[in-house]
Amino acid sequence: MNQINQSKPVKMSYRVATVADIAEIISLMQVSIAINMKSFISEAEIIATQEKMGVDRTLLEDKTYFVIETVSNNKTVMVGCGGWGKRKTLYGGDQTTGRDDCLSDPDKDPARIRAMYTHPDWTRLGIGKWLLALGENAARDAGFKSIELGSTVPGEPLYINCGYQEINRETHVALNGAESVIIKMVKML
Repeated sequence: MNQINQSKPVKMSYRVATVADIAEIISLMQVSIAINMKSFISEAEIIATQEKMGVDRTLLEDKTYFVIETVSNNKTVMVGCGGWGKRKTLYGGDQTTGRDDCLSDPDKDPARIRAMYTHPDWTRLGIGKWLLALGENAARDAGFKSIELGSTVPGEPLYINCGYQEINRETHVALNGAESVIIKMVKML
């Protein structure tokens, strides 16, 4: 990894993700999971967590998924991704079992924060908070009154810092026998 010089302000921009971004999003997800989770959970738990994570194409179809980009070495690079969902699915990628892709009713259902990742070379620059704000503002504009998310253990400190409160924890046993924890959290908009 090439650690950036974080002493200088970094100019970043965001845009709505497209299907053309999928390969780069997957790459960002993989490196983020592999590196950013290391200080929180074991390697076996990281592998277990990966069973539930991945690209959710409905977010791209709904135009509710964002990418954060910057220019590094004269090249535009994706440094973060994440978004919000207007469907009932709380977490996971296309491959995750138990999904409910029915549209949520803003008058009675929460919106969802979904699939947040930051490249390990670009952490501690506010990318996660920016992605949360983008999702929360868009969900509020769509009429939602509250927003929920399914956090991993490594993501929990960010969400608590941004005003989310824990509802419950689910523990899943993965194919490798390790446990993965999903922390359901909520915030009023």
